[in-house]
Amino acid sequence: MSTEPDRADGIDWRSETSDVEMSRRDRLNEFYEQKIYVPATVAWSDRRTRIGVLILSVYLLMAVVDLLGLWRDASPNQAGALLGPFENMAYPLGTTRSGVDLLALIIDSTPFILLMVLAGGVWATTLAVIVGTVSGYKGGTIDTVITAISDFFMAIPGLPLVIVLAIALSPENPLLLGVILTINYWAGLGRSIRSQVLSIREESYIEASRTMGTGSIRIIIKDVLPNIMPYVMVNFVFAARYTIFASVGLYFIGVLPYTGQNWGVTLNNGYRQGGLFTMDAFHWLLVPIVAIVGLAFGLVLLSQGMDRIFNPRVRTRLTGESESIEEEETDTTTEMI
Repeated sequence: MSTEPDRADGIDWRSETSDVEMSRRDRLNEFYEQKIYVPATVAWSDRRTRIGVLILSVYLLMAVVDLLGLWRDASPNQAGALLGPFENMAYPLGTTRSGVDLLALIIDSTPFILLMVLAGGVWATTLAVIVGTVSGYKGGTIDTVITAISDFFMAIPGLPLVIVLAIALSPENPLLLGVILTINYWAGLGRSIRSQVLSIREESYIEASRTMGTGSIRIIIKDVLPNIMPYVMVNFVFAARYTIFASVGLYFIGVLPYTGQNWGVTLNNGYRQGGLFTMDAFHWLLVPIVAIVGLAFGLVLLSQGMDRIFNPRVRTRLTGESESIEEEETDTTTEMI
């Protein structure tokens, strides 16, 4: 009877199992290194990314504060009427004519705004990417049909369509509102993406993949999308900015229902109460404007910084520079030892 239960025919199964476990661990480490650590390092090396993340973190923090109820609710007669910014530190952004805390108004609106912006940006860019890549890569009848549909939506005036839908549906859900505001925004972006894919599909590496029998979906995901991601990322931000400005404008003119707090509603109330004509109420207009511009500016900076992740040339160059720096530091340390 053998005294080595883990050996059979001269093979050490324990050693092979250990090698398999090690290879899995190595694959996980490689995935973390290539997909998470290196992209994050490359993006974070850009000052615009750091500033954009900082700005957006402020808005996310305000959303969390509102959801957890860590700040007072916006209600009348909380303080004196028309307190200026930093006049009373308990109400750092001032108050309205009815004594409502403006900071509470902004915080109450933030979760709604962020969800609406996310829904509008994701809807417009996702649909545009699907339409543009499939149309540009496949060509033929598929391209003709998709292009005709895109042209039809592009021919519809966007703002009147949104106003009609807003009046008919009176959307209160931020996700639905984001989709309505960008209901035909995707069409123009889809045509632009199609134009880029038409040139990319003629590249030699795309042709090589087709020759080897690689499926269309895999080619689009592995070869086409990485090359258009910088453009897609920038246009996601444009769609998000469009959603912000369109919603604020429609709330300001009273098209969308006043069902809750919103920066456009605050802006409207400030204008109606003389914020444009009296300095005592000017901060009532200034606070929501700064909130709107700040969110749009943070998104733009983040998209510019993300270009280092999605642009293969920039990412390869920066990765090579970081590796050479690490090698130099290692050589220096070895020499000192």
